[in-house]
Amino acid sequence: MSLDFLAVHAGPDAIARSPMEGLARAAGARFEVRDGWNVAVAFPSTAVASVAVASVAVASVPQAPGTPAPPVGWADTSHERTLELQAPADELDAVEHLRLGEAVRAGDAWWCRLTRTRALILGGVMPVAGALDVTSTYASLTLLGPMARETIARFCALDLRPRMAPVGALRPGSVARQPGIVIREAEDRYRLLFGWATGEYVWSVVADAAEHLGGRPVGIDQL
Repeated sequence: MSLDFLAVHAGPDAIARSPMEGLARAAGARFEVRDGWNVAVAFPSTAVASVAVASVAVASVPQAPGTPAPPVGWADTSHERTLELQAPADELDAVEHLRLGEAVRAGDAWWCRLTRTRALILGGVMPVAGALDVTSTYASLTLLGPMARETIARFCALDLRPRMAPVGALRPGSVARQPGIVIREAEDRYRLLFGWATGEYVWSVVADAAEHLGGRPVGIDQL
């Protein structure tokens, strides 16, 4: 699926949209166009006083008076560039940032080796020789907050306990009964990758699990 298919109009000024945009809009998201994508950057303060405050990640983020910080938030990060790199195993072995079972932070990107011959590179702006842009193949949600792992446990059987999945762990498996990948990006922060066509379904599953724990959607500026 190409970005042209996702765009409002064909042409150089086309705007690409996440498959979860409609649900984010219904939840009150404010959107901005960034790098050609219509991105949910914030939600009403009544829905989101930054979850970072609930953990300790960004203690300086202000909250609306009387609005408690939700214990878990989820953000649509499908707009972040995703590249796929396929090469013989010995060539990938020689790449410093590619380790099986790990997501390694290099600059502003995550390097994720899925198999001996296949890797994903999430985020970043630097070109990668031989990589294919698959941004519109994978949808993505980022969950954060002290109840993020408990939220994921309600729809995913992967063992994400700290001793089994430390920061940087990459775990392929079933996410909401769909093929997916879970990456532990920080102490209380996880990224879910799954098929583009299942975006609305996975959002609804995450929302159901998170809201039962007091969670709310957040925009990328609130991450």
